[in-house]
This record gives sequence, structure tokens and C-alpha cells, in this order.
Amino acid sequence: MSAFASSSSPRKRAEVKTETGERSLKPITELLHWVETTPLAVFVSQSAYGFSAVDMFHIASISVVFGMIAILDLRLVGVAFADFSVTDLSRQVLPWTWAAFAIAAITGGLMFTGQAVKYSANFAFLVKIALMALAGLNVLVFHFITYQGVAKWDRGVPVPWAAKLAGALSLVIWVAVVAYGRFTAYYMYP
Repeated sequence: MSAFASSSSPRKRAEVKTETGERSLKPITELLHWVETTPLAVFVSQSAYGFSAVDMFHIASISVVFGMIAILDLRLVGVAFADFSVTDLSRQVLPWTWAAFAIAAITGGLMFTGQAVKYSANFAFLVKIALMALAGLNVLVFHFITYQGVAKWDRGVPVPWAAKLAGALSLVIWVAVVAYGRFTAYYMYP
């Protein structure tokens, strides 16, 4: 007998079967409703300036993230900043990128708490999160594989196709992240 079908299972499951055998996400929805009722979530969603202030910092930090990533990606693709070595640019832009990303993640999490149930069903928001995961995978592959040989192509020689591909993918993905982040507001159904 399946663990989902067993009602006497000592562990609670995130997904349970209904009487008709369909799977239900009720426990997850209940958790999201609880998140929306926390004092911080109530402040963000119901105060006069809570959401607007958080959104302002979120948009500003995402702008810095995208700008810093674009500088490095444009260098990798070979369209700009050819006079700078990849390692020098990385050393200069990555601290700004990660600091801004941390602020964006915190402010994004705060905005999520205010309407967790709606965000969890928002197509644009879910695509944005999936794209950010894809961007993360792209960074990991670049850092742990392609960037390992940077000394051979750091300055004065053509960037290898794998680095160009990583830069181009990154640019496309982050443009899509920004677009879907903006679309999120238009998919917030009542």
C-alpha cells in the first residue's frame, strides 16, 4: 500500500490523496496561508507603504544584479569591455552582484509573504523562479568547468565558445527574469 494512501502513516505528507484518489496540495496551501498571516507579511501587504518600499528596493537591487551580470556577459560574448581581462572584471563586478542579489532575494521573499498563495499559483512568478534556477545552473557550469581554464583566454585571445555561450545564455535568461518579474504583477488573479 502506498504511503500516500495510508491514513495511519506517522509522518505528515505535503501531498495527500482525497477520497477519489486525487492528490491534494492542501497542506502546502495551508502553510502558505499561515505565511500570509505572520506579522511581517501583514505589514508588507497591508501597510500604506510596506509593499511599495520593499518593491522599490527589490527593483533597485535587481537592476544592479542585471547591470553587473551584463558587464561580465558582454565581455564574455565579445561585444564590450575587450580591454579588460575577464578575471579583473569578475573581481570588480561579482561582489556587487552578490550583495545586490542578497538584497533582491530578501526583498523578493518579503513580497512573497504578503500574497504567498497567489504567488504560488502565478504563472509568471513560477517561470521567473525557474529561469533563476536555470541562471544558477549556467553559473555553476561556467564557474566549475569553463572558468577553470580562464588563464588561457583571460586577455588578448578570443574567448572560447563555451564561455561565449555561457555569457549569451546568461544575458537571455536575465532579460527573461526581469520580464517575467514584471509580468508577475499582471498575473495576480483575485
